[in-house]
Formats: sequence, C-alpha cells, structure tokens
Amino acid sequence: MGERRVARRQGALWIATSALPRSEGDPFYERLNKTLEASGFDAYAEGVCKGSYAEKVGRPSLAPGNYFRLLLVGYFEGCDSERQIAWRLSDSLSLRRFLGLGLTERCPDHSTLSKTRVRISAEAHAEVFGWVLCRLEKAGLLRSQAVGVDGTMLPANASMRGIVRRDTGEAYQEYLRRLAKESGIASPSAADLRRLDRKRKKRTSNLEWKHRSDADARVARMKDGRTRMAHKVEHAVDLESGAVAGVKLHGADQGDTTTLEGTLELTEAQLAAAEAAPPARRAVVCDKGYHSDATMVGMRRAGVRSYVSEPARGRRRWQGKSEAQRAVYGNRRRIRGPHGRRLLRRRGELVERSFAHVYDTGGMRRLYLRGRENITKRLLIQAAGFNLGLLMRHGCGIGKPRSLQNLVPTGFLAFVLLATHPCRPSERFQALVGIFGPIFRYRCTSRRPIPVPPRSQPWRRRRSSKPRFSTGLLGLGCPAGSKRRLQAPTRNAGLRSASPAKRAKRAP
Repeated sequence: MGERRVARRQGALWIATSALPRSEGDPFYERLNKTLEASGFDAYAEGVCKGSYAEKVGRPSLAPGNYFRLLLVGYFEGCDSERQIAWRLSDSLSLRRFLGLGLTERCPDHSTLSKTRVRISAEAHAEVFGWVLCRLEKAGLLRSQAVGVDGTMLPANASMRGIVRRDTGEAYQEYLRRLAKESGIASPSAADLRRLDRKRKKRTSNLEWKHRSDADARVARMKDGRTRMAHKVEHAVDLESGAVAGVKLHGADQGDTTTLEGTLELTEAQLAAAEAAPPARRAVVCDKGYHSDATMVGMRRAGVRSYVSEPARGRRRWQGKSEAQRAVYGNRRRIRGPHGRRLLRRRGELVERSFAHVYDTGGMRRLYLRGRENITKRLLIQAAGFNLGLLMRHGCGIGKPRSLQNLVPTGFLAFVLLATHPCRPSERFQALVGIFGPIFRYRCTSRRPIPVPPRSQPWRRRRSSKPRFSTGLLGLGCPAGSKRRLQAPTRNAGLRSASPAKRAKRAP
C-alpha cells in the first residue's frame, strides 16, 4: 500500500521557493488575461478609478484591475456572494495566477472587496461595461439593427417581516395592534390580529410600506405566486450576436410599459459610448407585457420600428385615436410577417439566455447586496463578463472555463452511438461537427434565418411530432433517422378544409 496517511504531520519551519507548488494556470483564464492585457485593461481601469484612490494614505489598496477581475471571477465561477469569491480565490492557484498574485502574497478579503465596491462610483462600473462593448464592436459583434428587451425579478436581500410604515415607522404587528385597539379590542390576541388582517384591502402597498434596511426594495408578486421584496432588472440584447447592450435596475412595482423608455435611453447612450455605428432605423422587439398605445405612439415618434407581441384584447374603438391606431396597426402588420416572427423567436432565445447566464449560472439570482447603487455595480460587471464570454467564444470557441470539462468523454460515447446508428452520412457529419466543434475550434458568430418557402411554391414542410434529433442516451443528440422533411401535396390535400358539398364533387 505504500506510505500510509498520517493524521497530523508537523509542518516544516522553512520551505524553499522551488519546493512550492506551481500551476500552469487555467487555459481559459490565461487566454482571457492575454486579451485584457493586449487591450490595456489595467491602465484603463486605473484611469477611470483614479478619483477614488488617494496617493499615500493608509495601507496598500486593491488595484482597480484586480477588483474588476474578482467580480469577473464571480461570474465565471458562479459565486453568489463576495465571501464565496474570496474563498474561491484563496483555494485556486490558477485564479491567483489570473490576478497576478504570488504564492506568498495574501489574497484580498471579502471586506476589502466590499469596501472597494462601495468607494468606486457606479459611473466607473458603467465605463468598464462600455469598454467591453467597444471590444465587441471592434470584433464585429455589435452591428445589429434589432434590440430585444425583457425584464426579470430578482429577490431582494430583505424579508417581508422587516417592513415598516412610511409615515409612522411602525412594524406590521404594531400597526395591526393599533388598528385592533381603535376598533374596540382592548387586548387583541393573535387570532384577532389575523382576522383583522384578512378583512383589510391592499395590505402591503408600496406607497405605505418600505423595508427598514433596504428602502429600494419593493413588494412584488413573483412568477411562482409568492409575494416578497424584490428588484426588477431589464436587459437590452443585440439580436444578432446575443450581446447585452444595456442593463438597468428598476423598482419591482413599476410596469413594463413604464420602464421601457429608460432602458432604451440607457442602451442608446451605452452604444454611443462604445462608438457603435447607429443604424438608420433601429428595431425594438418585446413581449406582450410592453404593448400599450402610449408605447406604440412613442416608438413611432422616435423613429423606432416596434415588434411587440400584441395581447388578445378583442375589437377596439379608435374614435379620436387615429395616431394610436396607425401605430398599433403598423406594429401588428410587422409582427405577422416572416421577419417579425423571426425577431420574436430570437428575442425569446437570446434574452432568456442572457438571464440564465448572468443570474442562474452566474450566481446573481439571489441577491446578497442592498441598495440600488450597489446592486447596479454588480449587475454591470456581470453583464460585462457575459459579453467577455461572447468575445472569448468568438476568438477561441470557449465562453466559460467549465465548457470542456465533460466534452471529451461525452463526445467519445456520442461517436460510438453515431457509428452504430442508421442515418444519412450528411446527418452523421453534422452531428459530429456539432459535438466535436468546440475541440477543433469550429465556431459560428451568427445564425442565418431559415429561408421560408413562398406560398406559391408547391412544396410544403411536413409537421411531424417526431424530433429530428433524438435525445438518446445521456441526451447526446443522435439523428433520429433519415426521412424527407419536404413532400409534395397529394391529390386530396384540400379535402379536409372543403365543405361537404365540394368534398362530394371531388370524390371519384
């Protein structure tokens, strides 16, 4: 068995530098570091944050370049708190190499990271986000004329038990006891308070209540039906490359039609700062929550082509609303066309993908920060990390450090399944390229739309319930079979939609 493990071993007093463990570094972080250094990121960050640092006061502080790198590590590693970022850094030699720390240097503590975040302004974080947009523009990944906008709710670091009255500062239970005493109950019990609370209407209005620790959090209804304190964040995503062109934090009690204008103004400012060439007429794609007469009229006056899904409202009366009628009908005509349907599909795919990467796998779905300014700072760097991932995927085929951890064994098993599965050689080749493409750095920067056949063409697309690629074992995407996707119309193709009289005439 060799040498057995000793429970406690006395450490050496002196260790040679050559005996210390060395790391070659993670390939993804090494490539990312070279990209940042080649673009002069550290010098730019020091120039932006120069006003937040003193010349010779106090102990040596955290360098601005390393501060932003730590927040990027939080996105790439999925760390949801600053304590977890500090622990991940102290546990990894490759991350120490990414920050340029020696083996004997002490890693930054979580308190150092939080204090640095508080002292660096939100404008500096926005400029760093714009710097990443400039890199995307130079790489040709920010030239789309269509922008998709959508929002999501983030649970705040605040509990409903901590809400107080805005006028008197009373807690919820104290307020109920006062109401019970005013109604004639001298010593109300818990059952009396619950009964009194059920009879009241609009019990937790944001106009009357706030949280004692986070005044920016708002009472909102989540997607799962729960009522809790939350924030609302909106993304404006480029529908050609999937890059986040703008991110803005709003109050959770504000509707989509109210916050759309502010998000679009911020996006235009960020794109202008990134020196992106403005299109002749930009298109904005949204879901049906953003549809209203005022929104349609505002986009029409601003010269923006709207592609907003229209909710089912039935027939409407347009007396005295000719301008709104033209705007709504124009939007309806555009979303029903093939180009509009394609843009709506791209919005549902790319905007939700940015939410999944930034908040779910990026660790920001559960907030540990309070205050709108602090949350905005972290959101900007999270979105900048997402854009850097797109830039890295465009350059080397990998957008995150954990992209290739299970690709080789999964690809080998997929190759065995494809070799034994009966399918066309062309479909087999496409599946192999899709599986082994990242290894050989096959990459595609944009997706072309699938051509839609014209109505006059006699061929029609078969709608089959069977998937083109079966999930199979471990969901490897093996071709489901070699069947023709297009077929010619049969002789009795229109019998189903015909009336009984016409059907009797056509029958032989």
